[in-house]
Amino acid sequence: MTTGTISRHPFATTLTLFLFLFILCVFVPGSPGTTPALASGLIEIAELLAHPEQYDHQDVVVTGKVMNVQLATNRQGQPAYGFLLQDHAGTLKVVSLGQLEVHEGDQVIVEGVFSRLRQVGRTIVYNEIKAISVRPMTRLNPDLVG
Repeated sequence: MTTGTISRHPFATTLTLFLFLFILCVFVPGSPGTTPALASGLIEIAELLAHPEQYDHQDVVVTGKVMNVQLATNRQGQPAYGFLLQDHAGTLKVVSLGQLEVHEGDQVIVEGVFSRLRQVGRTIVYNEIKAISVRPMTRLNPDLVG
């Protein structure tokens, strides 16, 4: 009988660990770092785009890649930002107050309130998340992201 080692692809190991930690955060009440939005689970961008009315004005948690970062200042002089959140299935706009702590190209988790449409003057903005939290995937646990 021969003994050997089983080698796994690094992505499979990372994904397994991420899913385990995610389930642990969702199903262990009062676990540190769990917010109400995270407790409701990750939503695919494709799901939000396919059924925007179902998620309108609801707390959501989505993941994706930061694209087209725009820094701004609101009318009260507070820093603000916006960017596109992109994954394999689509793109959403993310806006928030404060300093942006992620960079173009970063993989992030966004928690916030989804709006299927919002009117800004004469302009209508579709499929936008007003972010409560934007965190790089590496900040959750450096071992989870390759």
